[in-house]
Amino acid sequence: MNILALSGSLRQGSSNTTLLHAAAALAPDGVAVTVYERLGDIPPFNPDLDENAPEPVQAFRAVLRAADAVLICSPEYAHGVSGVMKNALDWTVGSGEFIQKPVALLNAAPWATFAHSQLTETIKTMDARVVEEACVAVKILPKNLGVAGMVASPEIAPVLRAAVAALALT
Repeated sequence: MNILALSGSLRQGSSNTTLLHAAAALAPDGVAVTVYERLGDIPPFNPDLDENAPEPVQAFRAVLRAADAVLICSPEYAHGVSGVMKNALDWTVGSGEFIQKPVALLNAAPWATFAHSQLTETIKTMDARVVEEACVAVKILPKNLGVAGMVASPEIAPVLRAAVAALALT
């Protein structure tokens, strides 16, 4: 089982990206979680280029096609989905990489609910299968908790482990 993990944050030290790396470290045997590091390379969506997409878009689409499932963790900016995440998703609407793909959404800031609901709606509109039992909110405290701290946390680790396992069962 190969799970592609997408962070909607480009910030170095992002709690969203760190949470995905922790999820990868906690994945059960036989499940590989790979955090995609090139979301920031994808140019602004242009439907005129959709059929002959730029290389970063083609690369993104290829890793999505190869993935058995997708794990997304994205911050909320101004009550909305991050621009980099929405842009990447827009590039896949016409090409269909998300159609019937199992997807789980992690929320690294449980008080931020607008983006999570918008992201859920976008993913469902793209005909992906949102795996509700794998969608979780994780309160990360202290804020600078790294991967090792999350993996060792008795509050965070079991939640992440269960989410990845639920996604892997689809």
